[in-house]
Amino acid sequence: MRHFPVFLDLAGQRVVVVGAGEIAVAKLRLLLKTEADIMVVGVEPDDIVIRWADEGRLTLFARALGACDVLNARIVYAATGDDARDENVRAIARKAGVLVNTVDNLEASDFITPAIVDRDPVTVAIGTEGAAPVLARRIKAQVEEQLSPNLGTLARHGGAFRNRAEELPMGRPRRDFWTRYYDTSGPEALEKGGEAALEATLETLLNEQLHTPEDDGRVDLVGAGPGDPELLTLKARRLLHEADVVIYDRLVGAGILELARREAELIEVGKVPGGPSWKQGAINALLIEKASEGAHVVRLKSGDPLIFGRADEEIEALEEADISWSVVPGISSAIAAAASTGVSMTRRGRNQAVTLLTAHDANGFSELDWRNLAAENSVFAIYMGVRAARFVQGRLLLHGARGGTPVTVVENASRPEEITVSGTLSNLPQVLESAGIKGPAIIFVGLSPARAVQATPELAPRAIVGAMS
Repeated sequence: MRHFPVFLDLAGQRVVVVGAGEIAVAKLRLLLKTEADIMVVGVEPDDIVIRWADEGRLTLFARALGACDVLNARIVYAATGDDARDENVRAIARKAGVLVNTVDNLEASDFITPAIVDRDPVTVAIGTEGAAPVLARRIKAQVEEQLSPNLGTLARHGGAFRNRAEELPMGRPRRDFWTRYYDTSGPEALEKGGEAALEATLETLLNEQLHTPEDDGRVDLVGAGPGDPELLTLKARRLLHEADVVIYDRLVGAGILELARREAELIEVGKVPGGPSWKQGAINALLIEKASEGAHVVRLKSGDPLIFGRADEEIEALEEADISWSVVPGISSAIAAAASTGVSMTRRGRNQAVTLLTAHDANGFSELDWRNLAAENSVFAIYMGVRAARFVQGRLLLHGARGGTPVTVVENASRPEEITVSGTLSNLPQVLESAGIKGPAIIFVGLSPARAVQATPELAPRAIVGAMS
């Protein structure tokens, strides 16, 4: 992030716009919405600038800029449209220690003006670091469609009521109050009774919230999916935004964690294969501790919580502690990996069933029905199987599997760094080593990808194909 977004208080502050033509007019239309003291300096002013000056909305000096003009200014806009004159404006402003923006010249600007969605006092600013103004306008149009024209009215009345709302305890009670106001009660009151109905609605909501017993803590076991934030369910996104505490797995991506409230407590309970890891009992105790304190806890699990996520143990612990819980399913990594390779996990005439295995826990892994797994047209997906690949290969070959059985490996399914390689059962370990795959990866046995380069032990890692590219 090169430009840090801030909202600058311009109430009563001097803003100098140098230039009074068409370029300056575009900036002035936006600045006139603020409470700034606007001064325009420029030769041959546009008629609309003259009119704004006559109306007392700005002060106009129809001349060239002088050094004294920028004294005590908060910001300066160089908007003459002439490179030499704009450079002179920059020199004068910077000598006076004033931030300057040169219109349509990112490198010559100390700050940029974003695209703005105005629902005063609600303002949404959209910036692209100057790289894609067209994209900024498109996003603005999309946001405009999402935000009700009445949002500003609701926000003004809500802002005036903030002191009263402080009677509510910090945290969930206060959030619930404002959520009800902005999501349901406020819009309904405004539609039925206009602005006059909003104050009474706020009083009613406050009284109800003050006399509502605070909810006990709870835990939602939420599937984070394979990593792409767009693959989260709507319910998962909502709960993540509402949570007081988010307890997440190591494989949950940063893009998904960004969807949590900024005030939420984020706790990683990582489990690193062969390395330092949280014990499951400690995770269970943490869930109980936070929920017992009255927090809404989201236990964020990579993929789906009920597929190799040890959800049963956490649910049993919560049940014993009499803590309410729910499960929100997510897209499993195997499903995402299959989607990326463009191949169905089941197919008429090939296989009508698919088996999901994990090689992470060796206890019982050697007791699987290897004969059925090795059968012709058998299809199965192995989670966390990179380190056990040679063991899997040996067991399957021992029980009659063909060495030419197709194998597909997808690492980091659905993520930007995703790669897909393919080979056969006979060269599975070499394929993994050649590609440099360390995990997290899904190994499909019995499936050939629709989109991947056929990998062999002789191929260098450059033969890897990113299915997301």
